[in-house]
Amino acid sequence: MDKIKIKYTATPGAIIPQYKTSGAAGADVYAFLPDGPVTLKSGKSIMIPTGVFYEIPEGYEIQVRPRSGLAFKNGITVLNSPGTIDSDYRGELRILLVNLGDEDFTIAHEDRIAQIIVAPVIQAEFCKADSLSQTERGSGGFGSTGV
Repeated sequence: MDKIKIKYTATPGAIIPQYKTSGAAGADVYAFLPDGPVTLKSGKSIMIPTGVFYEIPEGYEIQVRPRSGLAFKNGITVLNSPGTIDSDYRGELRILLVNLGDEDFTIAHEDRIAQIIVAPVIQAEFCKADSLSQTERGSGGFGSTGV
């Protein structure tokens, strides 16, 4: 699989995701805000449209992840990272951003706001068991293997 069908919203101006280098795993996703910029207040979240709809082949997903530059420089990240777009979803990709920075942040039309990764999906069969195998770690949770 190396092609994913896309369609654009009826209003022109949406941008297809783009890999910025030949070795990039993530393709940049762009804000679709033709009516003007929006302000993401410090400590708040917002849903940003992309104007793009996807037909993801069965057996794959699209993962939505933050852009490292936005996170590092401005505290802007994807709230449910990584977000999963299932193969049977046909709605517009919208990006749930949160501002963890100290300053309000303005998002303009065609700004790069996130990145997407196309990944294979394996659906497991879950089955009830009366016991589980033992491991060295056992039931140790967060921080149980050291810092």
